Amino acid sequence: MTQAGQIVLFRFPQTDLEPGKLRPALLLGKFPGPYDDWLISMVSSQTRHYVEGFDELVQERDADFATSGLKGASVIRVGRLAVVDREILLGAIWVLSFATTCGKMVT
Repeated sequence: MTQAGQIVLFRFPQTDLEPGKLRPALLLGKFPGPYDDWLISMVSSQTRHYVEGFDELVQERDADFATSGLKGASVIRVGRLAVVDREILLGAIWVLSFATTCGKMVT
């Protein structure tokens, strides 16, 4: 079941129509309307892009990092949002607790 707070994998569309790489994203919520579109925030392992007070860091020392499905420290890039069709979401690798990062972003 798709729900807000999940870290999901999806194939990021390439502009040259080649198959994209698998990328993680945080599901923020279902987009209003008749379609199964979801608002997502990109997740990147390029932590140098972290904007303090805006983005959220997910680090190896976090209590639930071992179950995150992420390969290393990552940044949830709040400024990198997209609306995508549910069809391109390949499945959840982690569900954030509402009291943690997801709750801060969607409340």
